[in-house]
Amino acid sequence: MTAPASTRVAGRAPDTPRHEITTPDELPEEGPVELSLRPQRLAEFIGQPKVKETLRIYIEAALVRREPLDHVLFFGPPGLGKTTLAELIAREVGVNIHTKSGPSLEKPGDLVGTLTNLRAGDVLFIDEIHRLRPVIEEFLYPAMEDFKIEIRLSDGPKAQTITMPVERFTLVGATTRLGMLTPPLRARFGIEARLNYYPASDLETIVRRTADVLKVTIDAAGTAEIARRARGTPRVANRLLRRVRDFAQVRADGVITEAVAQSALQMLDVDQLGLDDMDARILRTIIDKFEGGPVGIGTIAAAVGEDAGTLEEVYEPFLVQNGFLHRTPRGRVATMAAYRHFGYEPPAPTAQPELFGD
Repeated sequence: MTAPASTRVAGRAPDTPRHEITTPDELPEEGPVELSLRPQRLAEFIGQPKVKETLRIYIEAALVRREPLDHVLFFGPPGLGKTTLAELIAREVGVNIHTKSGPSLEKPGDLVGTLTNLRAGDVLFIDEIHRLRPVIEEFLYPAMEDFKIEIRLSDGPKAQTITMPVERFTLVGATTRLGMLTPPLRARFGIEARLNYYPASDLETIVRRTADVLKVTIDAAGTAEIARRARGTPRVANRLLRRVRDFAQVRADGVITEAVAQSALQMLDVDQLGLDDMDARILRTIIDKFEGGPVGIGTIAAAVGEDAGTLEEVYEPFLVQNGFLHRTPRGRVATMAAYRHFGYEPPAPTAQPELFGD
């Protein structure tokens, strides 16, 4: 694997030296454009006001005490800014951030080099932390609590271990599946913050900022149209803006108006409520093939040709929070809103609907 790329960031205090943020190979989609769209200071971060305010307090308190920030756990649907907030914590404190991905850590040796090279107060960011192997979790426990690691020199009943101290650091974890974290790991995080879907007003601000960075001409109505269909997610809003920009350059002299945005989003199969083609396939499958449910997630995944984990992490949260899908102990059920949205006649209620699939 190639060495991580590095960029330089400013520290928190005026006299703090500049430090490095290391960016992992595990995130190939993070190109120069995506990185340029990210805020450089916590004050520039749009949305999540409660999370921002609590982080600001914790950071200021840690700086006054001259101590590392307590370990932080961000959780919520993908695309809401967990990685960005981890980077902003490092910038505000004025330290390095070292980024890892949970699935890429297969054995303790994958973390030894990083932990032993940490400077005092550095941030270790682990994305998809719910996918850590048990052996990695056990290796992290003493590092998080006592700031030391135990290295096995051999295997077997007489295996020797050596204990090495590490600098006091801040572990920032990000997960889309909070329920999959083991209780011992979750208990070691002193700060937990849930990121929620963004209101349309915040997404409009994000779309305008991104348009300025990309030098895209867009009017207020076009901005509102993209924000309204962005599923409450900044990542989706930025992606839609780039695709609408392409459409506008070819069909509308590069200017995004409400009509241009509507035409482009219709071509992308993104409807007025932000439901895309996969959302529609999921709901229509439940209604058409399984009489509205309840139906198991594995059965739905097989029917639509998508991974069950992707359905649970990416699509279901939006559908549930917007009232199109119910998650019940017996399976997934399409709501009356889903029937009406797709022009179906809602079924008469039954006392005990048939269960389909797992």
